[in-house]
Amino acid sequence: MGDKEEVQGLEKVAQAAGNVATAATQAGAKTPQTLEFILDVTLQVTVEVGRARMTIQDLLQLGQGSVVELEKLAGEPLDIFINGKQVARGEAVIVNEKFGVRLTDIISPEDRIESLG
Repeated sequence: MGDKEEVQGLEKVAQAAGNVATAATQAGAKTPQTLEFILDVTLQVTVEVGRARMTIQDLLQLGQGSVVELEKLAGEPLDIFINGKQVARGEAVIVNEKFGVRLTDIISPEDRIESLG
């Protein structure tokens, strides 16, 4: 499909969306809301340093000072999840004596879809 056809197709989609919004307003529906109405929704953000598998016996033997070997190597990027879905990678930083994470790579929607299959 050429650029001109794509633009025309997008214009038709935009016009149809506008028609739907107009019809909904005329039918007594509330005025269409913008993205702002979800900005205060809380999401769970998890930063994963690494993973390990161990038996219950090994788990019960852990004590103060025990070291758990993780599958990731030192220096590898940390995985960042939002509501359980990986969305980025980053690196650990210390800011004002607190740990943080600097985003180094945002995972594209295409890559997130591929990781599901």
